[in-house]
Amino acid sequence: MIEPKEKELHRIAVTGIIWKEEGGARTYLITKRAPHKKAWPGKWTVPGGGMQVDDYINEEKTFANEESPQWYNAVEKTLRREIREEVGLEVSDIGYLLDVAFIRPDGIPAIVLSFYCQYASGEVALDEDATEYAWITAAEVGDYELIQGIDHEITLVEERLAGRP
Repeated sequence: MIEPKEKELHRIAVTGIIWKEEGGARTYLITKRAPHKKAWPGKWTVPGGGMQVDDYINEEKTFANEESPQWYNAVEKTLRREIREEVGLEVSDIGYLLDVAFIRPDGIPAIVLSFYCQYASGEVALDEDATEYAWITAAEVGDYELIQGIDHEITLVEERLAGRP
């Protein structure tokens, strides 16, 4: 087991499982990671990335005082930015799905907050970190070499949207 470098500080990342209704079926956007990526090159995933202070610090503060200014919805702003940068889409109806904690190979503890959201607008335009994309049904997750857990998360979203417990 990898020992964490720090017990309280974590890298925070977000992922967005984007869904849309298409021809009577619900489909989910997945992207294939470019070969130059350090982690999971060539595997399929969903859009997401790391939270940055710049995602909120230059925005209007929700509450401001001398001790500690606060910003609401910083995670949602990060998610929307990552989706725009990685696939060029806008989303709506963002819902929390789950969180994943792990220790990266470099010893940095990480938390990934996974959300699901409905496609709102735009055409898929991949950035340099992805080589392909596909809109797939939940039944098709086994046809792709997904990063561990993404198949499970898409299935959970499918169940939630279908109204199953």
